[in-house]
Amino acid sequence: MMRRLVIAGLIAGIAVGQEKPVAEVTPATVAASLERGVDFLVADQNPNGSWGGPTRTKGLNIYAPVPGAHHAFRAGASGLALSGLIDSGDRRPETLAAIEKGGEWMAEHLPKLRRADQTTTYNVWGHAYGLRALTRLHRIADSDEERSKWQRLATQQIELLQRYAEVDGGWGYLDLFDGFTSRKPSGMPTSFTTATVLLAVDEATREMGVALDPKVTTPALASLERQRTPDFSYVYSHSHRVVPRRPINRPAGSLARSQACNAALRVFGEGKVTDEVLETWLKRFIDREGFLSIGRKRPVPHETHFAISGYFYYYGIFYFIESARLLPEERHAHHATELARVILHRQEKDGSWWDYPLYDYHQPYGTGYALMALSWCRDALAED
Repeated sequence: MMRRLVIAGLIAGIAVGQEKPVAEVTPATVAASLERGVDFLVADQNPNGSWGGPTRTKGLNIYAPVPGAHHAFRAGASGLALSGLIDSGDRRPETLAAIEKGGEWMAEHLPKLRRADQTTTYNVWGHAYGLRALTRLHRIADSDEERSKWQRLATQQIELLQRYAEVDGGWGYLDLFDGFTSRKPSGMPTSFTTATVLLAVDEATREMGVALDPKVTTPALASLERQRTPDFSYVYSHSHRVVPRRPINRPAGSLARSQACNAALRVFGEGKVTDEVLETWLKRFIDREGFLSIGRKRPVPHETHFAISGYFYYYGIFYFIESARLLPEERHAHHATELARVILHRQEKDGSWWDYPLYDYHQPYGTGYALMALSWCRDALAED
């Protein structure tokens, strides 16, 4: 009996996860946290205006064909970092200079981004988060000429996303399984990559008028729906739909994916994703954040319970707000307070946020995600 009680206690401890985040959420604490995050990104920016690089290679366990994988990683990390700086609203001269340099890098390098080789489509992440940055640059542009420039670049990124859409609908990041004979990716569309692209495109459409061809959007949404289970978990990939009860596909494994996937289907008109569904998964994310956090900073992908990877964490933090913003405004402040407490608690001593050791890209992308999320929290609390 004693042995069974001890085992039950251990299981309960694992289920609860790490300590519950404790932080005082006030306009002052949020503003101070944002400033520290901005300071980190300004100091961490490369001389050419990008963020991150192929250094810190010790102990890495990720497939990354060179040099193309790093072009994609840098584009994605830079897009997130630049978006975070812009959303922060920081108007200090050094921040504005960093934004200008980042925009120049985007204008030069995003048009050149392609997949690394036949085995990977990591570039999809670069196109999606590059598009996020271009949308924000368009938003803060001072002239029609400048806005037209960002719109043209965004249109090009949309065209590249259409080129790299999967045969089965949607987008993935690996193409290892077709014998390398397919011109169009036919490897492994994933639910979260598809949601990432669709939400970036939706934002660009609303603000710049650029859009995907319906011949691409329709199969992408159908693919995403096929990957949904009745409880609004989303399986990891299109091939996983035949094994929906594998650990990674259960609610705990879907904790960071469901926010993005629900939001993507909702903004494109899926009626099944109701306010109740969104509320359920937002509450679940906050209640089980410590559970998800156990995977943070582990160097081996999917090594912990429910095959959670460290890089699920800040992805889930950001797409929490993409889901929350779809609810009635009177609910925003509540969710902003809950999420801001987590973000403030997880900020590192140097002002960054990071969840997975990915060369030198992890701090820029984690900080970009966190700044965008915390900026929304600040605005929602101010509106309240």
